[in-house]
Amino acid sequence: MHRRLLAMLLATTAAWVQAGDEKLFNGKDMTGWTYFLEDKSKKMEDVWSVQDEMIICKGNPVGYIRTEKEYENYVLQLEWRWPEGKKPGNSGVLVHTTTENALGVWPKSLECQLGSGNAGDFWVIGTTLSVLNPKKRSLDRRTLNLTNDSEKSIGQWNKYVIVCSGNTVTCVVNGDVVNYGWNASQPKGAICLQSEGAEIHFRNIVLHHLSD
Repeated sequence: MHRRLLAMLLATTAAWVQAGDEKLFNGKDMTGWTYFLEDKSKKMEDVWSVQDEMIICKGNPVGYIRTEKEYENYVLQLEWRWPEGKKPGNSGVLVHTTTENALGVWPKSLECQLGSGNAGDFWVIGTTLSVLNPKKRSLDRRTLNLTNDSEKSIGQWNKYVIVCSGNTVTCVVNGDVVNYGWNASQPKGAICLQSEGAEIHFRNIVLHHLSD
């Protein structure tokens, strides 16, 4: 049944921007975002900058940017890439973010992984989530994604669609359903993008609100 629901949701979000959608990134500056860094002496602009309508994250120091607003029942769409000439690494999109420092620098949330080669893995951070075939796919806080070849080459833009409907979360990478979970212990919160050791670029960050 969840596959039919997902198909319906994706059909409603085929375009990047529709009437009523909310642009989380305006392409010009970091309006609407705050930040949290492990190194308290650093500022947002030491890690995050805007150029050519994209967000550039240097990757160090470790931390994240966080939407000033909280969200529930939505489809989040964004694009990311690992820049050419630099070694790809780790990052992620955190959804349903609440309490700071739930696990070291990371807030209580559910991570939809962006680490190179592992996009779509789930990592629970102080939360819980039911998943398919946990005995084969889950170890401690991590649940592996369902595909091995959904990501594009270094330097190319990838498209991420994250459907948060009620207590379910579905991750779609470049059109492939790569993970699905339900019974999320917290169904709403802020959205975060991680700085986790490697330069990464983001653009076209759009949120499509779903009705209750």
